[in-house]
Amino acid sequence: MSLSTTADDLLVGVLAVQGDVREHLRALAEAGARAVPVRRESELDDVDALVLPGGESTTIDKLTRAFGLREPLLARLAAGMPAYGSCAGMILLADRVQDAIEGQLTLGGIDMTVRRNAFGRQVDSFEEDLDVAGVEGPPVRAVFIRAPWVESVGPDVEVLARVEGGPADGRIVAVRQGNLLATSFHPEITGDIRVHRLFVDLVRSNRVRSGRT
Repeated sequence: MSLSTTADDLLVGVLAVQGDVREHLRALAEAGARAVPVRRESELDDVDALVLPGGESTTIDKLTRAFGLREPLLARLAAGMPAYGSCAGMILLADRVQDAIEGQLTLGGIDMTVRRNAFGRQVDSFEEDLDVAGVEGPPVRAVFIRAPWVESVGPDVEVLARVEGGPADGRIVAVRQGNLLATSFHPEITGDIRVHRLFVDLVRSNRVRSGRT
């Protein structure tokens, strides 16, 4: 496996079978990582970490199987590869999904149950300012588009953000478990790179702990 050689030369992939890939690539680059699209197993082998983008979770699931990526993804995640999932990516990192379609699979890794399309349809999309643990400065402007929320988490999952007020008050929308980070919302489309910087710092810390600096 070919990995980048210094803690300041991180190579972070974005799963590029469907979804808002370009926006994540741009945000990761601004956050200090080299960012590349990943469509093949050989490309997955080269990266230090992976972003699972927003899009349609069922489509991404089907395409990872069609591209022969599902088993390699499971293997890398099981080996401790850091990953960040936004919106559909959060669903893919969940161990359990409510309102899934028949046959829908996830990659898993985060001990949580998510509800697919919990906030409603496309017309129900909205924005909200959120306090996100680990993100310094003012609240994060969070954009929710056909977003999931987290119904429940296991004891090893850290809750980073909840909705405040309104009919979804208290719903969990950002979590972390070990090397895995997930948000219901889309930080990649707002121009605020602080969530991506949080992930890049997580990846860098993982490399230091594992002695790959």
